[in-house]
Order: sequence, then C-alpha cells, then structure tokens
Amino acid sequence: MKTVLIVEDDMINARVFSKVLTKRGGLSVKHTENVDEVMRIAQNREADIILMDVSLSHSMYQGKPVDGIKITQMLKADPVTASLPVILVTAHAMQGDRENFLKQSGADGYISKPVVDHQKFVDDILGMLPK
Repeated sequence: MKTVLIVEDDMINARVFSKVLTKRGGLSVKHTENVDEVMRIAQNREADIILMDVSLSHSMYQGKPVDGIKITQMLKADPVTASLPVILVTAHAMQGDRENFLKQSGADGYISKPVVDHQKFVDDILGMLPK
C-alpha cells in the first residue's frame, strides 16, 4: 500500500484529506507539520508522496520558522529525498501563484484549496505516485 505524508497545519484539512485518500484512494496516510519528522519520514522512505501545505504557521526548523516552500526546497536539495514527489497544496490560488510556487520550491505538482472535487484530488495524487 502506498503512503501519503500530509504536511498541513489545519487539522480540519488534514482530516478531510486523510479520509478522502484512505477511503477513495485506498492509500495509507501519515500527518505531521513537525519539520524534523517530515525530513526523517522522507529520508527513511516511509512515504511515497508528500502533500505539502505552502503556508505552515507553526513549523520551525533549527529555531527558524519555515513554510512549505522552504521544506520542499530542502527535500529537493537532498540527494536522498530529491526524487520523492512533493505536491504543494495551498489556498493561494491567484493568477501566477501556481507557476511561481512550483518554480520557487521545485515541487512536482500543485493543488489549490479548497479541494471541492474529491475524486479529481485522489486521481491527481494517484497519477503522481511513483509506479
């Protein structure tokens, strides 16, 4: 069974994503916004794909606040985790945000919140999972 790591600071979003991915997608789900835990899970290959919230209001790394863009940059810069697919998930859906966030972070995909079409959400994630 494939595992999705959800990095999200909003517990309601995390629960909704988790329920949709397990029930509709048949996926296993982990959730954390602890950056050290994200890095450990990624380095140990305990997840097959990461859903990364762009605006993490509580996440700290080495004493500094970090957002999903910064965490994605760290994952993509590490040869051990660079190939792990990261999908940015954000409510920032203004014109140009998608391209800007993808370019800045090096992420593999982008989904805007709120997620209204649950089946499309699952299909997008399944489509990006490594075979």
